Amino acid sequence: MYPTLPFKDLLTEWPPERVRTLIAASREADVAAALQNSGRFEPHRLAALVSPAAEPLLEPLAQLASRWTRQRFGRAVQFFAPLYVSNYCCNGCRYCGFNHATRDTVRRALTLDEAEAEAECLSRQGFSHILLVAGEDHANTPPAYFAELARRLRPRFASIQIEIYSLSQDDYRLLAEAGVDGMTMFQESYNATVYAHYHPSGPKRDFANRLDSFERAAQAGLTFIGLGALLGINDWREEAFYLGLHAAHLQRRFWRASVALSFPRMRPAHGGLPPPFPVSDAALVQLLCALRVQLPDVTMTLSTRELPGFRERLVQLAVTRLSAGARTTPGGYTSPTEAEAQFEVADPRSLCEVAAAISALGFDPVMKDWDRSYGAGR
Repeated sequence: MYPTLPFKDLLTEWPPERVRTLIAASREADVAAALQNSGRFEPHRLAALVSPAAEPLLEPLAQLASRWTRQRFGRAVQFFAPLYVSNYCCNGCRYCGFNHATRDTVRRALTLDEAEAEAECLSRQGFSHILLVAGEDHANTPPAYFAELARRLRPRFASIQIEIYSLSQDDYRLLAEAGVDGMTMFQESYNATVYAHYHPSGPKRDFANRLDSFERAAQAGLTFIGLGALLGINDWREEAFYLGLHAAHLQRRFWRASVALSFPRMRPAHGGLPPPFPVSDAALVQLLCALRVQLPDVTMTLSTRELPGFRERLVQLAVTRLSAGARTTPGGYTSPTEAEAQFEVADPRSLCEVAAAISALGFDPVMKDWDRSYGAGR
């Protein structure tokens, strides 16, 4: 039977103490059993795969993840570009370059014409999938702004998605009707205590409301639901467990939608702070591979927060969707700007350069893998 209750109800069955105990109790035999029974989500097996006991078995875990990725996705890698339209924000997130409390941050919000010019620049580069990004800025970029921008961009792009603040179901439906087909939102942390510490002010402080956003978006008709945790503000093993639990729940409840996972590691940002729980490259590999063998059908997205070379390595293992040539400042594609970036880009290569790099490894860069007629037919 498919779940009908919201994820926040399931979350109460898995308090952090239970999750930490389960992970700490995992032994190498549990990891071996999880490797032998991959391809279907099971919380106890995911706990074993992200545990310290799995570290000696990282190579077989990586090989298994690669096999599942090739079986489900072939050698295709989809490309997209983020388009930042505003770095104004009324939230006080301690780690973010858009934090409203950072008084010396240079702010900018794009007009609809400016945003359209940015999108046109990306279209000329070859992008067909675009992600509209903004801080929580209801004055300059209310839901109606994104609806009008989507209507303007529909003729140029196969897919228009958003990574903005939490919306009501009616507002998600407004955007869906305007041509938005997907959303990405980071819960940041699934630990309510950790979440409250890092979000001391602003609408984003409401943990439960943000957690419900993914289901509101799916109920409103969006067909791509992306989620992630900000790696570095809490124990990555705990967050990986909850990320898998959440993705599996969404897959079962909204089986017509595509569920995607993102893995943003904290990067230097103006007004931000260094990660209190640094995540090593080996830990990130273990996290991605563990989730891949438990959730073989999820899209896995990697941004330009990660370095060249390492990004290609993760494509060989589990990643199926990449951004490229990203600018994390409003107006960054068409004109020099002093506006503050959300984070420092670690991979500055252009779309052509990243596509060539993965092609050299035998992968197929995909600029467009679905058409809007699919949505019309549904």
